[in-house]
Amino acid sequence: MQLTLWTYEGPPHIGAMRIATSMTDLHYVLHAPQGDTYADLLFTMIGRAKTRPPVTYTTFQARDLGGDTAQLFQDSVNSAYERFQPKAMIVGASCTAELIQDDPGGLARALTLPIPVIALELPSYQKKENWGASETFYHIVRGLLPVDKSVSAQQYQEVRANNAKQDQKPSCNILGPTALGFRNRDDIQEIKSLLEVMGIEVKVVAPLNASVADITQLPQADFNVMLYPEVAQLTCTWLQKTFGQPFTKTIPIGTKATRAFVQEVAALANINPEAFLQSQDERAHWYAKSVDSTYLTDKRVFIFGDASHVIAAAKVASEEIGFKVVGLGTYSREFAREVREAAKLYEVEALITDDYLEVEEKVAELTPDLVLGTQMERHIAKRLGIPCAVISAPVHVQDFPARYSPQMGFEGANVLFDTWIHPLMMGLEEHLIMMFRDDFEFTAKAAPSHLGHSAAVKENLHSPDAQSNEVAPVVSHTQVNAETFNGTEPAKLWDVEAEKELGKIPFFVRGKARRNTEKFAVEHGISHITIETLYDAKAHYGR
Repeated sequence: MQLTLWTYEGPPHIGAMRIATSMTDLHYVLHAPQGDTYADLLFTMIGRAKTRPPVTYTTFQARDLGGDTAQLFQDSVNSAYERFQPKAMIVGASCTAELIQDDPGGLARALTLPIPVIALELPSYQKKENWGASETFYHIVRGLLPVDKSVSAQQYQEVRANNAKQDQKPSCNILGPTALGFRNRDDIQEIKSLLEVMGIEVKVVAPLNASVADITQLPQADFNVMLYPEVAQLTCTWLQKTFGQPFTKTIPIGTKATRAFVQEVAALANINPEAFLQSQDERAHWYAKSVDSTYLTDKRVFIFGDASHVIAAAKVASEEIGFKVVGLGTYSREFAREVREAAKLYEVEALITDDYLEVEEKVAELTPDLVLGTQMERHIAKRLGIPCAVISAPVHVQDFPARYSPQMGFEGANVLFDTWIHPLMMGLEEHLIMMFRDDFEFTAKAAPSHLGHSAAVKENLHSPDAQSNEVAPVVSHTQVNAETFNGTEPAKLWDVEAEKELGKIPFFVRGKARRNTEKFAVEHGISHITIETLYDAKAHYGR
């Protein structure tokens, strides 16, 4: 475990919380000290959940360590059962309580409650949140599904085939969406609608909005749709091995991937998908035929997040929009192999890390035109002055929109296009304003164009620059230590005229121009950067 200001994933018991909060009649009793009780904050404030999470804490304190913390845990389990009356319960320990070794599973089973009690052993100091969610979902499914070990997976399928009615629709389950998942709510709606239009019945969606009874119905479907491998792959693999249920491998993010997903689903359901595919209106496709599309070609993009979204985003960026992928990485170490294989397609080296400082260093080095990442990359890109769009958890409250905003399916492809393109187009507009800022229409005295030329902006008239057409110099945020400039203060490294000239460079390469100029100055013993230095550096690095 590493102490850090930001973290991409919490400890594994947070993943268990996400599964418990996703389901409707499951309760989680967590052996945890006071201070580890932050489920309400995560799910009601950040995730905008309508109800409080079904999590009960023992909340022992330091003085309790000298007493019987095991009895305290059992009392908490009994109290939670009597108060909430769940249909099943999961029990475990937080990272701190794990050190006490009270064995929550054994203590809970000793109470002989009249419901299934599933013990979780989640090593907090070796594993993280998504792994914890995957393990929890897997153990819930295994704990609730009765399995006759004398019957093979093939025999299970033969029994299902014999019991099937003549006009019965093909059916599937959708597995993987959870609370705090990135746009999971809308992805489910989009993919469920897509499947139903294809004539496929969706029996169970789990764990999000699933009941304990729903889990027991999973083997009744013909196949499983795995939307989020980080959570569902382990469970899908077990269901295939035990009950003979195949599962999809394609993640339907982007137009091409959605079409491939439809083909894969159609093969499993034994139906013809051509009529459905021909009926789809791909609204983002028109942009490729417009003049503006040339602005997007070969834009350099850096992508970081969970493995599934990163791999899918790279394909969309490269194959559908025409971006050039210059960096690719994930914090999902369990899927590092898949991300490395994907990185080879773009001739880049995959960045596998859970340290946001390493990610920031890589972004600063590559100076891409666009960053696609998590809320951490949003902060990183903002500091570096680079456009950014969020594509993956971890996310903040603003990434749980009230509107319908899926990432998957054909509508999700439209959302992706808008979300990724708008930061670049607004950046282009900002650059054009910077280019023409000396024009009379763009002075501080000029009113916004949509208000007409006669209107005046009162707040601008009172600004220090309102009485002059002079452009304020760009504030220097140099990244070079002042000592390398013979003690010159950072604020005095750049000449005012040089700062103005630097400001004329497009924002998306301005940071790189600044760094190259400062590096050039260091190497040539220059302690004060002028316009001549700026152009000398440009000539030097342009060779």
